[in-house]
Amino acid sequence: MSKRKILDDEIMDGATLEDIVHDERRKNSSADKQELEKRGKENSKKRVAVWVKDEVLRYENELKTLQIELLKMQNYVKDTGQKVLMIFEGRDAAGKGGTIKRITEHLNPRGARVVALDKPSDIEKTQWYFQRYVQHLPAAGEIVLFDRSWYNRAGVEPVMGFCTQEEHKEFLHEVPEFEKMLINSDIHIFKFYFSVSKDEQKKRFDKRRTDPLKQYKLSPVDEKSQGLWDKYTIAKYSMLLASHTEHSPWTVIRSDNKKKARINSIKHILNHFKYPDKIDKKQLKADDNIRIPADQEIKIMETEMTLKKTKS
Repeated sequence: MSKRKILDDEIMDGATLEDIVHDERRKNSSADKQELEKRGKENSKKRVAVWVKDEVLRYENELKTLQIELLKMQNYVKDTGQKVLMIFEGRDAAGKGGTIKRITEHLNPRGARVVALDKPSDIEKTQWYFQRYVQHLPAAGEIVLFDRSWYNRAGVEPVMGFCTQEEHKEFLHEVPEFEKMLINSDIHIFKFYFSVSKDEQKKRFDKRRTDPLKQYKLSPVDEKSQGLWDKYTIAKYSMLLASHTEHSPWTVIRSDNKKKARINSIKHILNHFKYPDKIDKKQLKADDNIRIPADQEIKIMETEMTLKKTKS
């Protein structure tokens, strides 16, 4: 009797499709099931319980929410043809790079770019000081983030002797007018100064020395930062005093806590745009203990310097 005939007879006798499956297939199906169960047991053995602090989970959830808002903001910037420039300054190891990374992490790279220039070339040293930065300014629909900027001339250059005192003074005199020209060209400027304490900076330097993934961040200039702390303080004060203007204000970010510094920087940015489908403003309220207006920081620094003179 042919196989076809046997199959027809079984179907006519009311057999189910499952009953007429070839014995070999039934064996294979059983073997596959056993194999899957075996793999499941092996995978379960490989699982490792990981404990995560509640504050870390809250931070990650809030960061994700804000990064979604940054995407909405980017779409708005692109659709309306706005030009956005963000400047990140501060002492070494203050947390600028980490904040920039979180801001750009999920943005479309075609409309958002980071500028981190190396020391000027021999040709650039002969140019107008602002010239090498101008070519990186945003076009319509772009967001540009400067990881350090022309404010090198207000901080590291005078402290380390990379420019003359005359060049430093000239810069402080020119920069408000330069930024006014940018704003008159419809560039929206954010200026952040990340303020880290001396003890926290030392901890971060020590960690960079022992962490092979972070050793590239430790430069010869960084190594001298602790010893030149007071000189950098004076440079910071002079910079804020000269360049914190009504049209281009500084925002100081307390950055001993990196996570809070990132969150509050992003909130500050988002609060300056009226993009569609924006979340409730309560979720974007910045912490006034982390985000400090520069005029308030200037007063704090003046008080501290006066007390220091009195003690000495």
